Amino acid sequence: MKKITLLSLVAASVLFTACGEDSKKAAAEATAKTVEVAKTTTEDVKKAATEATAKTVEAAKETTEDVKAAATKLAEATKAKAAELAKVAKEEATKAAQKATEAADALKARAVETTEAAKKMATEALSDNGAGKAAYAKCAGCHGVDGKTKALGKSEILAGQSAADIEQKIVEYKAGSRNVAGMGTLMKGQVTSLSDADIKAVATYISAM
Repeated sequence: MKKITLLSLVAASVLFTACGEDSKKAAAEATAKTVEVAKTTTEDVKKAATEATAKTVEAAKETTEDVKAAATKLAEATKAKAAELAKVAKEEATKAAQKATEAADALKARAVETTEAAKKMATEALSDNGAGKAAYAKCAGCHGVDGKTKALGKSEILAGQSAADIEQKIVEYKAGSRNVAGMGTLMKGQVTSLSDADIKAVATYISAM
């Protein structure tokens, strides 16, 4: 009986020892697999991160190139538009300058026409005003045929004065109330014989010179 019990204990001990070895081996294998899986997972993560980084860099590069291309295109369009506007402005300025020149030429031509017309009217007035011309005949010796001579180097020039001013001055000389440069007496003698109509005629004649 004692022998059987002893053998049973020995057998149990052997079985327990065998189970312990199997457990250790299984645990070691599990640990090794876990480490391998973790290592593999880490490598995959690193690889995925590297690929993601590369893709991000590539996408950023492409985006930068797109932005540069868009900026270049916009700059070229802006430059072209500016050149077009400058061309239009230049053309408008040229047209405006041409119109201004034409207007100036037209005004110049009109001024010439007006001057010529005024000269013609003055000439006709001188020719038609026989009474004024006759009355001025005795004035021409001192004041000049064209009324631009200072009588005795003292009097004012008659040409260019208005008919009303000349008429008023002759009336004053005739009345003896005007005496310029000491010529009042001389002028009174010259105009005393003139009638009111003669004074008006000669004043008109002189103003047309």
